[in-house]
Formats: sequence, structure tokens, C-alpha cells
Amino acid sequence: MINWVYFPKSSPAPDFGLSIVALFEQFAEKIDSTSSRKQHSDEVMAQLRPGLEELGFRVEKDKSSEGKIVVPVLFGRKGKILKCFNADAHASKAGWVLEVEAGRAVDNNQFLKDIFQACMMHNVLHLAIAVRNTYRGSDDFAKVENFLETLFVSGRLQLPLKGILLLGY
Repeated sequence: MINWVYFPKSSPAPDFGLSIVALFEQFAEKIDSTSSRKQHSDEVMAQLRPGLEELGFRVEKDKSSEGKIVVPVLFGRKGKILKCFNADAHASKAGWVLEVEAGRAVDNNQFLKDIFQACMMHNVLHLAIAVRNTYRGSDDFAKVENFLETLFVSGRLQLPLKGILLLGY
């Protein structure tokens, strides 16, 4: 089962975000974290890659420098990229970045790093973060959802993103 929620909750999920949800739902049985306990995020990305590419994403192929998706953060003289972050998938025309996490999502606070990096990336307006529904008996989706709920409701930190789509697989 695919869980999902869009923040801020005062806005409906954009159509592009709903396309991402539909893709995850299409592969729900193959990527389900409750039945595939040792499945890595790279395996999930391999399942989703063709559909993501159809949506206009460039998708990480491997961990080599040629296979990574580089998103600029800072530019220097003559437009040279001075600082960049890597993303699992980037749809530059739509302004979306997708990060798919597995075990590190909550235990190592990887979702917080994903949020920070997306906020710094040039022309990124939306972040989609996919986390496991279940990891070592813990409901990672619920934990990240609770954190994002607190972040958006408190209003104490304003993000430069239009929204965050959280998916649980």
C-alpha cells in the first residue's frame, strides 16, 4: 500500500505530484516495504526509473560520477557551478526533486538532509520524499509525516519550497 500526504495541507497536491503518486501505486506490490524487508532504495529506483523518465525526470543510474544527477546550488564566474547536490531524480522543467530512502530515512535523519538540500537547489520548487512504511518494526512514514506536520503547522521555519510530497512505500 502506498501512503502519501502533501504539505502544506492547506494546498492540494499538484497534478505533477499526483503523477508521481500514481507511478508509485502502479509498482506498489513490487516495492512494498512490509513484504520486502531488505529492499534497498536503489532497487526501488530501478523499478520506478522508466516511469519517472516518462514524467520528465533524469534518474540516477548508479553511484559513479557519470551516473549521478547533479543539481546546481551556486554559480561562479562564467556560470561555472561552484556547489551542487546530487539527487535521486530531478525534473528540472517541472521544478521537482525526488529522493527515495530506505533504512536511513529516519534512523540517520536522511529526510532532513533531503529537505535542506532541496531548499538550496536552483529552480527546485517541490520535493518528493519516499520512505519505507515499515523499517525494523517502525512506521517510518508516520514519523516523517509527524515531523513535517510540526514543521508546517508551527510556522516557525519558512521553507523556500512550494511543497513537499511524502510517500510511504
